[in-house]
Amino acid sequence: MTHDPAGLTVADYLDGAHEMAAAGRPFLAHLLAEEAARRVGDPATARSIRDKYTDPTTDRG
Repeated sequence: MTHDPAGLTVADYLDGAHEMAAAGRPFLAHLLAEEAARRVGDPATARSIRDKYTDPTTDRG
């Protein structure tokens, strides 16, 4: 990322999460999605983001 992290939007974090998931980096995807969820004002939307990008270190699959 070449941007100031303070200026990133929820969409920026979700784009990054999607890119990291596609690149096979699930933990980085989770971290970016968690930040996006933290910045969303709606609890249902935040929960939806967290459900999509679960923490791979707690997945017992």
